[in-house]
Amino acid sequence: MVSSFWGALGGGGLGLALGGPLGALVGALAGHVLVDREGAPFGPAPRELIFTTGLVALSAKMARSDGVVTRDEIAAFRRIVTVPPEQEARIESLFDLAKQTSAGFEAYATQIAESFKDEPALLEDVLDGLFLIAAADGAIHEAEHAYLRHVAEIFSINAAGFARIEARHMRRPDDPYLVLGASREMSDAQLKQHYRRLVAKNHPDREIARGLPEEAIAIATRRLAAINAAWDLIETERGLGTARLPEPA
Repeated sequence: MVSSFWGALGGGGLGLALGGPLGALVGALAGHVLVDREGAPFGPAPRELIFTTGLVALSAKMARSDGVVTRDEIAAFRRIVTVPPEQEARIESLFDLAKQTSAGFEAYATQIAESFKDEPALLEDVLDGLFLIAAADGAIHEAEHAYLRHVAEIFSINAAGFARIEARHMRRPDDPYLVLGASREMSDAQLKQHYRRLVAKNHPDREIARGLPEEAIAIATRRLAAINAAWDLIETERGLGTARLPEPA
């Protein structure tokens, strides 16, 4: 995300471009009261604007959902959301404004879901980012898990999809297969082919080629690392030998 985005964060124009509850949040940060409306007056907002602002708002709400915002959660948020040093005060103000209460996240999630209804991969990116923050302190608490499940429902991510994303961040007995969305009944050849398709689909270079914001690329990089780690476990279990594809430098 370029510096001009964060530089505009303190002005009402960005909120007007967003519209809806996310626009109202940004407008409140700028000291303006914006009418909560269905859309923005200047046509659809750029997807990177919705993605980054929505991720900030939902991250703050989620971090607050268990009643405590830890340093680890803030650090995880900073690893995902890239902010120029001169604009850190603004993004912290937006985060603080959004986290004041755990109520109202449904409106933000609904606006994001509507904006990305034709790009479900972006909705998974947002949920993946939220999981990264929730797991930052070593455990996903019950209130956080309920929050994540509710966001997934608003995003129309089904139970199988939620379990697959969840498995990248929570250890379970069949964790590697859940991470890959694979079955233990698959043959070695089927698993290798499935793994290669996943790497191609989730590689950060694909996000870059699509012109997505840095936040989405950072999430994709961590997702690919989880996919490769799961594949390493399956390789060891099945004695397949090294067939892992390289991660981005």
